[in-house]
Amino acid sequence: MDFEAQREHMVRTQIEARGVRDPRVLEAMRRVPRHRFAPEGVQAAAYTDAPISIGWGQTMSQPYIVAYMTEAAAIEPGDHVLEIGTGSGYQAAVLAEMGAEVYSIEVVPALYHRTRALFEDLGLENVHLRLGDGHAGWPEAAPFDAIVVTAAPDVVPPRLVEQLAVGGRMVIPVGRGDQDLRVLRKLPGGLREESSLAVRFVPMVHATGPEQRR
Repeated sequence: MDFEAQREHMVRTQIEARGVRDPRVLEAMRRVPRHRFAPEGVQAAAYTDAPISIGWGQTMSQPYIVAYMTEAAAIEPGDHVLEIGTGSGYQAAVLAEMGAEVYSIEVVPALYHRTRALFEDLGLENVHLRLGDGHAGWPEAAPFDAIVVTAAPDVVPPRLVEQLAVGGRMVIPVGRGDQDLRVLRKLPGGLREESSLAVRFVPMVHATGPEQRR
């Protein structure tokens, strides 16, 4: 199966055609092998215009949403980026391909261990993983130039706002059921919402095990 050709078709018809223009984002989407992040048995569907179930009630977002969120986060090489919801690892890999130093938190132990092994196999050295509660963020690595949240809380978690650098952006779906994808910039006087998109992400949940609460 020619996955490289499928990736190119994905970028042209699903991403670029819908208005994503940042050439660095488009190149990252061309380079990251999305099929490697899909579970065995569904890799042939990795480049379709749809989310993919990865088990444990979680999904890998459709390619357009990954590209849209990456562009909205305005990633620059060397940026410290926090991702909440590692999941399959695909969004983190795209952020890393953009040149970011990525700190990613996953609440589901099985997914954390699966994706950690995959990152090691792919040789991704600029992605740091943690098993824990995304609501708490990663305070030791803060402040972050960008925060990308791939699960939907009811409200924007205050501790994530605290860990966002002044001038930084947070891209986060908020609400239950149909959600608003908010793009927030932290200014000296508070948060400013820049744009939004109707989306549907899995809910952002709290950790249940004591080893996951940080």
